[in-house]
Amino acid sequence: MTAEEFEEFYAHAVGRLTGQLYVMLGDLHEAQDVVQEAFVRGWSRRRQLSGDGNPEAWIRTVAWRLAVSRWRGRRRTDEAWRRHGGPAAFEGPGPASVALVSALRELPPHQRRTVALHYVCDLSVEQIATETGVSGSTVKTHLVRGRAALARLLPELQGEERSDADA
Repeated sequence: MTAEEFEEFYAHAVGRLTGQLYVMLGDLHEAQDVVQEAFVRGWSRRRQLSGDGNPEAWIRTVAWRLAVSRWRGRRRTDEAWRRHGGPAAFEGPGPASVALVSALRELPPHQRRTVALHYVCDLSVEQIATETGVSGSTVKTHLVRGRAALARLLPELQGEERSDADA
């Protein structure tokens, strides 16, 4: 199977195989992961796959085996945690974090990405410009507009910032 034939096989079979594994596993994300991993493994064996006569069955079998292997790994991990007292307690996100994430989802993608790169990844305007391929002035515009939108979407956090500044 040539590279082009494999790509065509992938394009025609990935949706069907993902659907089949989803039904088998009951978890769409897991099905997507194992099918993709099976295709990655199939890529290096594409010449043998064409000789097998049923490359889709090979991909499906490999994906299933990957899922079973993951289940076994999780079970071993769960058993180890039970033997050793379990994982440390993890506190979920607070209301402010949930509100922030919700507000970020309301921003246009380019503003959300710019705000995240600046405030979460701690990148400078120049670094963001290089990474995103836009000018520094465009990055600054995205930051200004993103902050303004967040201020409108999160008025309760502005009050907290003001009271913190007054202290």
